[in-house]
Amino acid sequence: MKIVADFHIHSRFSRATAHDITIKNLSQWMKKKGVNLLGTGDFTHPMWFKELKENLEPAEEGLYRLKGDNDEKNISRFILTTELSCIYSQGGKGRRIHLVILAPSLEVVQKINIALSWQGNLQSDGRPILGLSAIELVKLLFSVSPDIVVIPAHIWTPWFSLFGSMSGFDTVEECFGEWANKIFAIETGLSSDPQMNWRLSQLDNFSITSNSDSHSVPKIAREANVFNTELSYSKIIEAIKSGIPANYSKDSTQFLYTIEFYPEEGKYHYDGHRLCNVCLSPVEAKKINNICPKCHRPLTIGVMHRVEDLADRPVDYKPSNRPPFKKLVPLLEIIAEVMNSTVAAKKVQNEFERLINIFRDEISILTDISIKDIEAESDYKLAEAIKRVRENKLVISPGFDGEYGKVKIFADNETVTKNSTLF
Repeated sequence: MKIVADFHIHSRFSRATAHDITIKNLSQWMKKKGVNLLGTGDFTHPMWFKELKENLEPAEEGLYRLKGDNDEKNISRFILTTELSCIYSQGGKGRRIHLVILAPSLEVVQKINIALSWQGNLQSDGRPILGLSAIELVKLLFSVSPDIVVIPAHIWTPWFSLFGSMSGFDTVEECFGEWANKIFAIETGLSSDPQMNWRLSQLDNFSITSNSDSHSVPKIAREANVFNTELSYSKIIEAIKSGIPANYSKDSTQFLYTIEFYPEEGKYHYDGHRLCNVCLSPVEAKKINNICPKCHRPLTIGVMHRVEDLADRPVDYKPSNRPPFKKLVPLLEIIAEVMNSTVAAKKVQNEFERLINIFRDEISILTDISIKDIEAESDYKLAEAIKRVRENKLVISPGFDGEYGKVKIFADNETVTKNSTLF
């Protein structure tokens, strides 16, 4: 069975999240997006955990569905997940590491929450801050259940990640110590893609996953993982592990590919200072010793720079034993540009809903539906826009220091006439 999975999202109980994130709304948007399996996010928060228990019922082994959802055409399942923030000192340096946690049952989550309630205030945020090191936390989690999965989150972002320039480590082993061999997957984050991660031979023992880290319902699955496997917790974990090079076979893999944000659009792709409006490539930043030319303070070193620092392979390195990936632009963003409007505009939202009703779901529209069929049901400019996204023919201003990059499909003042470039 083809499964589109997004493991990392947040509830409305996390900071800077939308107030309409409910289990019911998530279930509805899963169908719009084409997602079969969605992480619950934030299972450590008491109020969200209460809602999970009230609104979900067991489905396949270790998976859950919305109570009363018996739709066999558009199967929607939930997997129990959360993100934890570890802030501590190690090796004479402050560390801030975020980890995505997958759990096999509500009963195990209950035990996790009891154990973590002694380590931090679980009510303060859906992504709680803990004073534990990554080593201590992993040890605690595996003492609760050996079936728990720990995935280092958005491993390159500067402030809160495994390889972050401001607070991270240079190797997985430094971060997790004797527990490093229990970590079998990492998460790319929005500002990196798998090819950037392929450049590090030290990551050859890890599967590369991609998730949305969504803070609002429409943004689920802006990054996701596509598997060919059975619906169950253990089979999903097995499918993730099949992305490890030693386990990977193009003929029999369960890990088909990942769906990726264009990494340049991520908030930390390049170096810079947001308040100074300074955005620099790693080469440019190194020429000025990573010092902002306006305020003369150290730049926020972005993802591309950190990859360059730790990589031991060339930019164009492409392994034969890794799942491929597809870069996409969210459909709402494409429609907004075609209509010269904003994602929040009513006409953009209406066109999105209309296309979903015709073609079933967003991921199908972006990846599978023929361009001719899209043109027939919409117009040639939208069809041309989706065609360009599929062909990676975009103009992108990279993100930096917490500022999203800007993606443009059409050049300023470009006129797209019917069939000018479409077919």
